[in-house]
Amino acid sequence: MTDMNTPTDDDQAATSFVPQLDARQRAMLAEMGVKVWAPRAVAPEAEVQAPVAAVAAAPPPPARPPVAVVAAPVRAPVAAPVVPAPAAAPVVATVERQRPADVGAMDWATLQATVASCEACGLCKSRRNTVFGVGDTQADWMIVGEAPGENEDLQGEPFVGAAGQLLDNMLRAVGRSRAGEGAKGAYIANVLKCRPPANRNPQPAEVAQCEPYLARQVALVQPKVIVAMGRFAVQSLLRTDEPIGRLRGRVHRYEGVPVIVTYHPAYLLRTPADKAKAWADLCLAMETVEGS
Repeated sequence: MTDMNTPTDDDQAATSFVPQLDARQRAMLAEMGVKVWAPRAVAPEAEVQAPVAAVAAAPPPPARPPVAVVAAPVRAPVAAPVVPAPAAAPVVATVERQRPADVGAMDWATLQATVASCEACGLCKSRRNTVFGVGDTQADWMIVGEAPGENEDLQGEPFVGAAGQLLDNMLRAVGRSRAGEGAKGAYIANVLKCRPPANRNPQPAEVAQCEPYLARQVALVQPKVIVAMGRFAVQSLLRTDEPIGRLRGRVHRYEGVPVIVTYHPAYLLRTPADKAKAWADLCLAMETVEGS
């Protein structure tokens, strides 16, 4: 007779495959008449072989129909629109009109009209008025300055403003004026007939264009003495780069006419101490005329 507390072979067989239950737990379940069932473990080799066999036995998947490759249409390159280049602006010649070649044969009216319409250099583009000259055209004295300033450009007359007032006082001191005639008058002109922009110094090319006008004025006046005032007047008449201080006190010549060198009135306004030297130059000019 089998003890009820001892599990039978069947019970052991029924519970022996439950690895998670120990012996005591299996005994208790057996006393309660509970049989624990679970599928027996399958050997690893069987697990591997079964899927392989299943895969081998499975029918191959149906072949996919070939995909037709349709070549994309080749588009012809689109040419960029042709934009016509802008028409080049016409080249305008800026050649300045040449000074007449017969200046040396002109009378006063023709000479003055020629100067008024002169375009021989670039100064014609910025001037307001040409500055020809003023005074007695038959005077014994001729005053030659450098270039017009702003006031001269506005009024069309040489030596106006503060420098002009000082020149008038200097002439009055020797018994002359710009309104006088003969032995009591003076003719006043500049090397340049147009004002340089911003009162800058005259350029050599500008002086060269205006020199024939000045030469003709000297020939028409036929003065007994020329008083050259300022560096550019001296350089134009005497063809020298020597400073005024070295040229003062001597009598020079221009086309046979005596030339006295002195300072420009504008310089004397800035340097009043040199007014005594300018007075000595005027006295030399008077002596030169009296001795001619």
